[in-house]
Amino acid sequence: MRVVIADIKGRGGFVNKDTVVGGYGSRFRGFSWTTRWIERVRRLYQNVPSIHAAYLAAIFANAGHDVRVTREEVVDADIALILSSLVDYRHEIEWAEEAKRRYGMRVGFFGAPATHMPELLENHADFIIKGEPEQAAMRIASGEVPKGIVASPAIDDLESLPFPAWDLFHHGTRHAVGRSFRTSHRVFPVLSSRSCPEFCTYCPHRITAPYRARSAENVVAEIEEICARHAQPYVIFRDPLFSEERERSTGIAEGILRKNLKVRFECETRLDDLDKDLLDLLHRAGLNAVTFGVESVDPATLKRVGRRPIPPEHQREIVSYCRDKGIDTEGFFVIGFLTDTVETIRATIDYAIDLSPTFALFKMLTPFPGTPLFKHMKSLITEVNWEKFDGYTPTFQHPNLTHEDLIHLLGLAYTRFYVRPSFGLNYLGIKTPIETLDALKHLEAYTKRRQVEEDLAFFKAQAPKAIDQ
Repeated sequence: MRVVIADIKGRGGFVNKDTVVGGYGSRFRGFSWTTRWIERVRRLYQNVPSIHAAYLAAIFANAGHDVRVTREEVVDADIALILSSLVDYRHEIEWAEEAKRRYGMRVGFFGAPATHMPELLENHADFIIKGEPEQAAMRIASGEVPKGIVASPAIDDLESLPFPAWDLFHHGTRHAVGRSFRTSHRVFPVLSSRSCPEFCTYCPHRITAPYRARSAENVVAEIEEICARHAQPYVIFRDPLFSEERERSTGIAEGILRKNLKVRFECETRLDDLDKDLLDLLHRAGLNAVTFGVESVDPATLKRVGRRPIPPEHQREIVSYCRDKGIDTEGFFVIGFLTDTVETIRATIDYAIDLSPTFALFKMLTPFPGTPLFKHMKSLITEVNWEKFDGYTPTFQHPNLTHEDLIHLLGLAYTRFYVRPSFGLNYLGIKTPIETLDALKHLEAYTKRRQVEEDLAFFKAQAPKAIDQ
């Protein structure tokens, strides 16, 4: 059987369809000069493929099927499995309809919207996979003909899955190492666990299945395979809480060191799951960056949404220690909690600047379908276009702030954090005005070169089609 796995490249802004926000995806569109610069950089240097698409590719390939992975091109096959997102679902539907019209193939969707909002897609597909997609993929690979809603229970034993088939993905997939435009390598997402043990009401990570984790030995074996096949790999652990189980995260680092694997990696976790000893070990194993949630500076706000507050002094200690060791950090902050006011949001922005991680990601509170927050706020939701549930657009009537207020404050957060001397000092190592000019020239030149490379690749891909027509 000829199988195509479609991880469709998003359109309009910087679109991430990986495991971000539980698989619903996010779209970053610049709405000020600061955010437009950030969008441009992220589009060029942060291209992360879908790990679930890679798992499905491995399942079908191991079963002896002819498998192709596509980002844009509609290719001939017997069946297509399309990764669904909320922020780009119309584009994905267009791809499905074109595939059916051109080649008459069976098409189906998997992912968070397919699981929690099948009505959005069912009129445009032969089948919808509801749940984590691997079990359904195994049945299809064994000969089952999928139709309608296809239940796919979560796999308890994650180690029974094959390792993702990255060899089937385009070798141009890149990622800015440590978020730096100076060093870009091919990226390999790794899921050492699934779901999340926390209960934040706004987060969609745990709404599909319960928390499960792989052994350190199994994770290290996957990294070893990546290193054997690809030079200088950069691994992104896509777990929401990589260091939740200290013994396991320690075992992963020790395994990397014991096998002398040449890999750099980053992870996402809670700062209270990190201390200096663990950071020292992870850094020796290749830790390059840590991402973490702060969300709000107000402990009462965090408690209302089910998030355990972390003492600010511990956050400062860990971020400062990472900075001293050369480990990049990125803090996540949320604007628009129901109790937020202009003053509380400004206080959170002030705290982000005071904490001074290498990078900060500010997002708009978004009630994603399936979360407790969505049920609680259903009567407040004003947005009817699901593609605007992108993490950066106001989608509900806030009790204290207008949509214009929220957009202004989001833009203010990015401008105040990134347009300040200490950001240049922390990130670019700038010490003099001459070095500032040199860094900006380097960024502009590299950005233009990457854009030319992308344009050339697009031309090469489209030229044969133009000749045929």
